[in-house]
Amino acid sequence: MKQVLEILGFLALVQGVAGLVHEFTDWKWGLVQRLGFLDGYEIYASVALLVLGVALFAAAGSRKSV
Repeated sequence: MKQVLEILGFLALVQGVAGLVHEFTDWKWGLVQRLGFLDGYEIYASVALLVLGVALFAAAGSRKSV
């Protein structure tokens, strides 16, 4: 379970960074800008993904290794 949380946290961090990079540099990569219902809220969604990634890493760190 710890590894699953770490993988999901890593993916959330990467997508959050990709969304912010897209907004500030217009590089065309990442998932956030491809979702139509997030039009106008891409920065908020990217920051939320960053926070989610940190929370998932914290949850993984609190788990015991098996």
